[in-house]
Amino acid sequence: MAGSKSVVLAALVANGAIAVLKFFGFLLTGSAAMLSETYHSISDTGNQVFLLIGIRFSGREADRQHPFGYGKAQFFYSFLVSVFLFGIAGWESLKHGYSELTAAGGHGGEAAGGAVEFLFISFTPPTWLDPLWVNYSVLLGAFAFETWALYKARAEMRRQMKRNDWSSYREAFRKTSDVTTLTALTEDTIALAGIVIALTGLFLEQMTGNAVYDQISAVLIGIMLMGFALALAWENKRLILGESLPADVGRELRAAVADHEHVTDIVDFRTVYFGPNEVVVSADLIFTDGLETAEIDDAITAIEDSLKAINGDIRKVYIEPETA
Repeated sequence: MAGSKSVVLAALVANGAIAVLKFFGFLLTGSAAMLSETYHSISDTGNQVFLLIGIRFSGREADRQHPFGYGKAQFFYSFLVSVFLFGIAGWESLKHGYSELTAAGGHGGEAAGGAVEFLFISFTPPTWLDPLWVNYSVLLGAFAFETWALYKARAEMRRQMKRNDWSSYREAFRKTSDVTTLTALTEDTIALAGIVIALTGLFLEQMTGNAVYDQISAVLIGIMLMGFALALAWENKRLILGESLPADVGRELRAAVADHEHVTDIVDFRTVYFGPNEVVVSADLIFTDGLETAEIDDAITAIEDSLKAINGDIRKVYIEPETA
């Protein structure tokens, strides 16, 4: 939990500063790609706020209404991030870029040197200001901030990969229940990709004098954000609905139960995530005939200990003795 929180706080500071820089860059230049990147960074900042709320809420103690605790709050708030923040930001970026791209003659705010309008704000850039170098400076500064945030997120994910013996980021993405770190890592990666796309569009515009490259960059950033929104929503959906541990881990736990000397059969065996790194296991078992109550209790305790030793995410184990 502490590792995830530090990752989110690092990303919050970085993205808040970047959003302000990019917005002033847009006001000074009128760049479509810069406005898309502003939407992107605003959504990233809001993302961190939602994730911090999720972390705080999930830390509440279990009570009568929520006997398994509030761990799934992180799944819910991360899902909200994907739907309301990344989806909206992606759509607004795509819509703005497409509008600029299809407008007669293009927008070309930088080239025209006229007033830049955004909602109720109208701003006329100084005549001495070189718009392209403003955008380059802002985006390179944003790249530095995002690289720092990505370093923090990657370090936390690598720690989890080492703890769980995951061999690749792909495996970690598929198996992790820590959606907070997953979201931050993916978000920072996408942010760096967006900056590269924006820089490429600006460079091509500078080389050709055609603002269409800047506008295409805005469209591409919007599509990328919307694609990430769908991927993140899908990952959170599986956990909100109550996904079990990965099949290979489930088989290992089931085998450990079956190997116990007093277990003759497994009637039912289930696992489910109730929060990041919080797993509940339930099993209906048939024990050896003739065992006393105390012996069954000792066997259940031994099974619980062995399961928790195999997987450190297991918090509760419920075992129900069955009759043959």
